[in-house]
Amino acid sequence: MNVDTIIEKEPVKKKVIPPGAIQQTLAFGSLIVLVIFFSIASDSFLQWSNMIGILLSTAVIGILALGATFVIITGGIDLSVGTVMTLSSVISGVVIVNAGLPLIVGVFAGVATGAICGYLCGIAITKMKIPPFIATLAMMMIAKGLALVISGAAPIYFTDHALFTKIALGSIIPGVDIPNAVLIFFLAAIIGAVILSKTILGRYNFAIGSNEEATKLSGVNVDFWKVTIYSLAGAFTGVAGVIMASRLNSAQPALGQGYELEAIAAVVIGGTSLSGGKGTIVGTVIGALIMSVLTNGLRIMSIPQEWQTVVVGMVIILAVYMDILRRRKE
Repeated sequence: MNVDTIIEKEPVKKKVIPPGAIQQTLAFGSLIVLVIFFSIASDSFLQWSNMIGILLSTAVIGILALGATFVIITGGIDLSVGTVMTLSSVISGVVIVNAGLPLIVGVFAGVATGAICGYLCGIAITKMKIPPFIATLAMMMIAKGLALVISGAAPIYFTDHALFTKIALGSIIPGVDIPNAVLIFFLAAIIGAVILSKTILGRYNFAIGSNEEATKLSGVNVDFWKVTIYSLAGAFTGVAGVIMASRLNSAQPALGQGYELEAIAAVVIGGTSLSGGKGTIVGTVIGALIMSVLTNGLRIMSIPQEWQTVVVGMVIILAVYMDILRRRKE
């Protein structure tokens, strides 16, 4: 008798690819397709100045999306990032221009404003038991109103503070024409990735999103970590506010609403699940680039603004639908 027939062979284990990795790969493939399409559609798309413009616009949406990634992984949502970004810009303007305080103080005040707004959202969600959608919707309206009240509904210009503009548009790398805003975005992405994958906050972030009740029963102070996560997300939003003000050389109190949808879309396109428990910073960066490339490409093709809005809305619907399909397969 053949020995092979007697010895029972172990079944071959198939390598399972995580659904998030598949979504991330599809997102990267979509980005490449968009770049190729717009390059064929317009000769000016691949010009260096346009590529820098895309990266510059990605910096703001991308940093907002980095913060939103942490929140969405918990199974929450943050609708306030757009107007909180505006409020952070206004606070920086008031501190630097109106109060005449040093530049570093104004930058810190802007970032701190975002962190405080995130902290208050976290408190409302954990202590007052207000659903994240309602808590952050309320913060969106509060931040919008405060930005208008504090600024007197008028832009604050940094005309006499040339150094402030260099935060976003200057370049610290000699001979390389890459704006600081882009470098700050990628640095923030690296910091976000390290926090999410290498720290206890990151581990609890995923644990809360996967099964909040089980995480509580295991002895984790879920409320504390949720507040910390929302505060961290708010700090990212504050950074985006400072960069936006620096890029425009002004704090525009009426700007910001609508950015939250693009940030959330970037997060979902990058593979983060709206139901929580899954997500990566790399995926979010890819998603943010997709949103910027799409908007820029449509503008270069002279597509009317209203139709650009329609296309972005359809992309958001498609991203959420893909997330639903992905969850059904898991």
